[in-house]
Amino acid sequence: MPRKPISADLVGLTLPAVTRTWSPRDAILYALGVGARPAEDLEYVYEGRGPKVLPTFAVIAGGGAMSAVMRDVDMRLEMLLHGEQSVELFRPLPPQAEVTVTGRITEVWDKGKAAVIGIESHGFDSDGELFRTHATLFVRGGGGFGGERGPASADAAPPARAADITVAFETRPEQGAIYRLSGDLNPIHIDPDFALKGGFPAPFMHGLCTYGVVGRAILRELCHDDPAAFRAMRGRFADRVGFGDTITTRIWRDGPGRALVQAETQDGRIVLSNAEARFTE
Repeated sequence: MPRKPISADLVGLTLPAVTRTWSPRDAILYALGVGARPAEDLEYVYEGRGPKVLPTFAVIAGGGAMSAVMRDVDMRLEMLLHGEQSVELFRPLPPQAEVTVTGRITEVWDKGKAAVIGIESHGFDSDGELFRTHATLFVRGGGGFGGERGPASADAAPPARAADITVAFETRPEQGAIYRLSGDLNPIHIDPDFALKGGFPAPFMHGLCTYGVVGRAILRELCHDDPAAFRAMRGRFADRVGFGDTITTRIWRDGPGRALVQAETQDGRIVLSNAEARFTE
């Protein structure tokens, strides 16, 4: 079947429902992929202590809808970047589950030299809705089809005052090789030749891996390492993270159960912007 061209006609397209399952092993592998370590994160990486499941693991199951768009819509994989991501949790993710994921395309914007495609997904288990995700794909070379440009994407500046909380996590050279085993096999994150084909000097970390690293900081500092207190997180991927970079997450409390977030590398490059966390006090 030929793939659908990028156009405004995609808006509202319902994606086929898929069943996603995971086990404690999958939850542990994801935790390792976003940098969890036994010394301080034993409950997330050892079945003898749970495992607890990192809330941002929802992007793995919710990513089924994104995969369907990448498969069914005409786009070149090496020209694809992750734009924004949000996740909302209605209950803590269980270490073992069978989830039905539904999805639809919510927006398609023509940015001229690129297209932006928004995808929303909902995950349901036997007890009802478990999570909701929304992501945008930035397709370089996919614009120019005559659609609306959409809202401006300028980054909002964080508060002028110093952050209330600052957390630094180092990434590892093998981070991408581990993270991709959770399902995102895009070779741009491991294959130097493929990265060059896409116009990048070297492979770089998955945006959702960065998202998970920042999510760990939010979970630890705002939720006291209790996944049940983690309600939602959103952010825009502003720059690439290299393997071995240190990701510093800055958090500003902004009222009961809400915080503004920004993440940057050791050289001051902002890598996650327009970010927000919601949590239970």
